[in-house]
Amino acid sequence: MSLTLRPLFGCTEAVIDEDISVHRFYQIAHILGNELDVKFLDKEDEFDSISWHFSFHGHLLTLHYSIYNGISIFPTRLYSAKPRENRAVEELSSVLADKLIKADRRMKIA
Repeated sequence: MSLTLRPLFGCTEAVIDEDISVHRFYQIAHILGNELDVKFLDKEDEFDSISWHFSFHGHLLTLHYSIYNGISIFPTRLYSAKPRENRAVEELSSVLADKLIKADRRMKIA
């Protein structure tokens, strides 16, 4: 599990995991939906990528999976993202990183 914040097209992208595992994408989606009460608004599934759009504290964000780059979250509006949307990405990625570390520990114990 590696969390990296980096600029992407003028917005903040949180690379949640560079592990190229679609299983990890669905694990993160499960945490978002079941533990953080996120409702996915739109889902785009392609051969080599998945993009699921959702609202977090009133900000439109995207959970993205790419077989080339791993799993990330970024503001859906990319180029026109506002600073508060970038802060929402940072806040959410921090919460997710903690939850994933705890989930990984539970898996090692089991």
